[in-house]
Amino acid sequence: MPIRTMRASGTPRTTGSPGAPDSAPGGTGTTAKARPQHAGLRGEGTWGWLFVSPMVLVLGLFMVLPILMALWVSLLHWDGQSNPFSGQADFVGLDNYRTLLTQDGLDRTLFATSLRNNAYYVLLTVPLQTVLALALALIVNQKMLRGRGALRTTFFFPSVTSSIAVSTVFLFLFQGSGAVNSMLSWIGLKGPNWFADPRGVLSLILSGLGIVDPERPAGILADHSVMGLSWFEWLAGPSVAMCTIILLAVWTTSGSFMLIFLAALQNIPRELEESAAMEGVNRRQMLRYVTLPALRPVLFLVLTLGLISTWQVFDQVYVMGQGAPGNTTLTPAFLSYSAGFDNADFGQGSAIAFILLALILILTAFQRWALRERGVHTGRNR
Repeated sequence: MPIRTMRASGTPRTTGSPGAPDSAPGGTGTTAKARPQHAGLRGEGTWGWLFVSPMVLVLGLFMVLPILMALWVSLLHWDGQSNPFSGQADFVGLDNYRTLLTQDGLDRTLFATSLRNNAYYVLLTVPLQTVLALALALIVNQKMLRGRGALRTTFFFPSVTSSIAVSTVFLFLFQGSGAVNSMLSWIGLKGPNWFADPRGVLSLILSGLGIVDPERPAGILADHSVMGLSWFEWLAGPSVAMCTIILLAVWTTSGSFMLIFLAALQNIPRELEESAAMEGVNRRQMLRYVTLPALRPVLFLVLTLGLISTWQVFDQVYVMGQGAPGNTTLTPAFLSYSAGFDNADFGQGSAIAFILLALILILTAFQRWALRERGVHTGRNR
């Protein structure tokens, strides 16, 4: 009920419930206060767009616009010698994509080979570098460990070294008469000619067990094919040369991810670990039930960064083989470069790049779905 109060002049005044704003002449007090607030928000939004407009302009000019131009080039047969927007280049529509995905020929075979090589590279590199980075982070996070700063610097140093320089060093180490084969000879093993061996690792293992003859595979492995490659070629595994590149990638990238894991480990509340210790859990249970759940968002970040970078591998392949031996180190990124700058077919090179982009987006979305938080959903009580 409204409460009748007396003003200083003695005239009665009606107010609402206690705490309600008084009415102002010509409208309510709430509306009068809301107008300046909305005007202030609009002003802040305008100033915000004004401040970010230089960066938006730079991103649009040097990122969005080139992507749109490359998308247009992927629909052309263009040799790079004319203006692709002047009508001198032949518009072929989706023919570049059909050539790579559906039409039999050398282009599709090479693209399928690059996908196979890169798939094995991703399947081996991402788990190995993630596990190694987490293990290194757990080691250097020990408070009782002496020389933690020196160890962190040592583990991180390969990540800041030029990939071209590291690749060149690996070429000398893994030569037929290099340091790696010399050390293997000390224990009675004869190392392969690493960068000249196109044999798949899985096919070598199956051949050693007497299950499959790599020279003459039989049965469904040889009779069925996908995108121009037989099942045996898809399942032969990474070549010996590709395994060398995988070792290089794991060694150079684990240091960067170690720092990310280390920052996350130092962010875990000590109260959580102390309560778990009071419950009598051992180190393995602490890692499984306390540390790893707390690292789930960081683990997703590391896996996503690793997935994207491994599908875009280029510089190591360019330095260490350019697809040799036998196209077993060929990757889609290098194939895109080779199609444009070696074969003067920039339309096909751009099409490879956009297929690779779509593949990365699909795999990232799947990874996000696989690592999502799975809560327990309960029905509403009635």
